[in-house]
Amino acid sequence: MFSSIVFGAAVYLIIWWLTLFIILPIGIESQAEKGKVLPGSERGAPAKPVMLKKVLITTLVSAVIFGTLYGLWQAGIIDQYVMPQKYLSDRLRP
Repeated sequence: MFSSIVFGAAVYLIIWWLTLFIILPIGIESQAEKGKVLPGSERGAPAKPVMLKKVLITTLVSAVIFGTLYGLWQAGIIDQYVMPQKYLSDRLRP
């Protein structure tokens, strides 16, 4: 039971990070595009990053993705293992 919870959390964390990197650039305007470059900052830095909003959107989107994958796995549509066990046992045997 504990290992399945840890496995599920690890899968969710991977989905969350991938989703975050997909969502981060959406809707960002650089300081140069806004015309207000702060002294000492990079011209391409975001003018308004709105990170809390992006983290919340990331959490919701990754929860939907994880829930969909979990539902497909429970329904038997996708398998937990990418390769069949017989193939793995034949390959790993010396």
